[in-house]
Amino acid sequence: MSNYALVIIIVIYLAVLFYIAFIAEKKRQSKWVNNPYVYTLSLAVYCSAWTYYGSIGIAANSGINFLPIYLGPIIAAPLWIVVLRKIIRISKQHKISSIADFISLRYGNNRFLGALVTIICLFGTLPYISLQLKAVSETFEIMSDETSYISTTILDDSTFYVALLLAIFAAFFGTQNTDASEKHKGIIASVAFESILKLVFFLIVGLYVTFYLFDGTSDIYNKISAVKDLKPLTTLDSLEEGFNWAFTMGLSFMAIFLLPRQFQVSVLENNREKHLKQAIWMFPLYLLLFNVFVIFIAWAGELTFNQSVNAEYFTLLLPLEQNHSFLATLVFLGGFSAVISMVIVSTLALSTMVSNNLIIPYGFLDKFIKNQPERNSKYIKNIRRISIFSIIIIAYFFYVSFSRELSLYSIGLISFTIIAQLAPSFFIGLYWNRGSAKAAIIGMLVGVSVVTYTLILPFVLKAYTGTDYFTDQGLFGINLLKPYALFGLDFLSPPAHAFFWSMSVNLLCYLIFSLIYKGNYRERNYAEMYVDSKNFTTLQDSALVWKGEAYVNDIKNVLVRFLGEKRANRALNIFFTKYKLPQDTQLADARLINFSEKLLTGSIGSASAKILIASVVKEEQISLVEVLKILEESKENIVNNKVLLEKSEQLSQLSSQLKEANNELIIKDKQKDEFLDTVAHELKTPITGIRAATELLMDEEDEMAKEIKQQFLKNILQDSDRLGRLINNILDFEKLETGRLNLDVRQNDISKTIKKAVASIHHIAAKKNVQISIKNPHSIKLNYDEDRILQVLTNLLSNAIKFADKNSGKIIVDYKLSNSKIEVSISDNGKGIPQEDHDYIFDKFYQSQHQNTIKPQGSGLGLAITKQIIEKHNGKIWAKKGLKNGATLVFTLPFK
Repeated sequence: MSNYALVIIIVIYLAVLFYIAFIAEKKRQSKWVNNPYVYTLSLAVYCSAWTYYGSIGIAANSGINFLPIYLGPIIAAPLWIVVLRKIIRISKQHKISSIADFISLRYGNNRFLGALVTIICLFGTLPYISLQLKAVSETFEIMSDETSYISTTILDDSTFYVALLLAIFAAFFGTQNTDASEKHKGIIASVAFESILKLVFFLIVGLYVTFYLFDGTSDIYNKISAVKDLKPLTTLDSLEEGFNWAFTMGLSFMAIFLLPRQFQVSVLENNREKHLKQAIWMFPLYLLLFNVFVIFIAWAGELTFNQSVNAEYFTLLLPLEQNHSFLATLVFLGGFSAVISMVIVSTLALSTMVSNNLIIPYGFLDKFIKNQPERNSKYIKNIRRISIFSIIIIAYFFYVSFSRELSLYSIGLISFTIIAQLAPSFFIGLYWNRGSAKAAIIGMLVGVSVVTYTLILPFVLKAYTGTDYFTDQGLFGINLLKPYALFGLDFLSPPAHAFFWSMSVNLLCYLIFSLIYKGNYRERNYAEMYVDSKNFTTLQDSALVWKGEAYVNDIKNVLVRFLGEKRANRALNIFFTKYKLPQDTQLADARLINFSEKLLTGSIGSASAKILIASVVKEEQISLVEVLKILEESKENIVNNKVLLEKSEQLSQLSSQLKEANNELIIKDKQKDEFLDTVAHELKTPITGIRAATELLMDEEDEMAKEIKQQFLKNILQDSDRLGRLINNILDFEKLETGRLNLDVRQNDISKTIKKAVASIHHIAAKKNVQISIKNPHSIKLNYDEDRILQVLTNLLSNAIKFADKNSGKIIVDYKLSNSKIEVSISDNGKGIPQEDHDYIFDKFYQSQHQNTIKPQGSGLGLAITKQIIEKHNGKIWAKKGLKNGATLVFTLPFK
């Protein structure tokens, strides 16, 4: 394929990425941009050209040794839900814009520490970016068949133009806002798109090689077994190799947290913490899919080319060998995607660090203080744009000077080892409040020095001198100082060896000097906020310990210079409203100091924000004892707030319960009045009837027929019986309530008792066309007061008759044994019991609110008496719930 065709394809592809990024920025709030899948795919920026090409080179030469670099992140993924969530919360709370800000803020906004972290990240990432440019250059040469051509000038080198295009893309979309803590939706959407493409294209070439060029995985395995000893390539031969695996996994474990590009996408670009729930399984799945065909492509390349070409580019060379240019182009675009996403995100993260932790705090702060906000904003954007271009151009020259002789894998591990020097101060600082800034600085400096001596210096000296003298003889010819076998440790690979020694001395220095140097009050303050982030998040701006004199107008002037008049006023209005302070407040407190630093952190970094605010306030030193006292008070406030909140919730619940009880009392009081009215009415009715009939009978002048006199006498008798029953009910209820009713408990047959009750009420049922049937014919004997149980049954049957269907009423009486008790049920086919009445129908003053205007006859005492009688027998009574038709009342009696 010609150079021009390749360039056109690259330009078109970049135009597509520009379009995706532009649309994503335009529709920032869309669910297509803000979802866990885009977030997880953006994490796949970890899979760079090293993954796309370098892994196959390792697999071809060292077999399964390519795996540890992916096992580390897979092990780390489940911890994200705890560790990464904490990091995200802290970063959002303090408007963190880079890993340098994150670490420097933990140690009291230490300016030098922020600069040191930035320099380490630069030295660790520049070789990695050069690795990507090396991959682009070499794959471009393979695709255009110019492997024998070596460019003599920059203008002849296609890699230079690719680097320039990447710099323009990153500068355009990465510097839209001066606040670097703002989300870069456009870049993240394009990275997610590239993650899909590079995986799909890699899987396509994997399937092509495995199942088109060969007859599957078994065929490749059998053929490679015939020409090569696979045991060294598929197993760990020794304990020493196991240590190499362990250290490499540890290296990649740290890298997934600490690489600037990974911190950018996983922490700073996170919209919602809940996205981590999907990421902890989707990201390992992505890595698994990416590595399914690696070993088979490597072996297929070995079989095809027999070590005559660079094994790292088998994915390109195998399709080209078969003249499948289209497939090779897809592979090239997949690799190019891996390069673009890594370079853009890395330069975006590094440019923020360089501007916020190197250029602004060490040279431009005084100038910024004198400028207007619009000019300051322009300066900040230009600094970042220049930083992006500078980083990519420096990486290009590093590639030209050094990277040509090294493999992708070697460059990648050098970068990982340098970045790993941030680990002790980063991870331990999250959980140990004693860690100090001096200890972090000393640990990093010593760790980087060891990496330089054991890994970088041998490589640089060999590149310039062309000899391995330093590697073979050691410093001053001392064997114990050999860079690859320091103090006689000679069984580890150079990266694992450098990682072991550098991490050991780094960690040791961090722990020892943290115990020696306790750190100042600011360090301890932020340490507490990081370690106990969950509690201190609730305090927010109140969590900063500060003592001194500051004026609102002075702080406002600083904010205006960087945020503009409108944004500064709006921010201060929000602050005063939030804390219920007067708008004309003059003296600033710790909350406003903290709030102002956070506002500036996104634009100029935490270290510069601290310097600017400190320049307009008079801060007093606070002793460590005072800091601890204030922090303890803050924690006590948190605990007290929690207790008060819990008590408030309890009071709310009690208030709700009291309100319900009060409503019930009102209803019951009303029902009691209705009950008394009903009883009075029920008593008055028979008495009135008796009186009227008696007066008529006593009237001697009135000659009354014998039949009529008999009827009046019969009415008097019926009303007397009715009156007697009512009085008995009231007396029974009173006795039951006071516990003065004695039961005459004897052994009785429940079937006979039921039949007696049915017989006594049968004539009433017949008048209303209601059929009563007894379902169980069996005889069961148990102990109870038969008169009282007859009263219960009669009451329940009477109710069932009242409420049974008017046209075809049916009542079913059933009883059965279960768990040392007998259960008797009476069911009707009437309108049923309203759901809200179920729990109250046995109450002594309760009458349903859903009765018709003409209420059923009776005083309403029947069910209350029934319940008392059953409970007196140590039984239970209830109405069944959830019935579609009719009602079923059930009571139990103990059975031995």
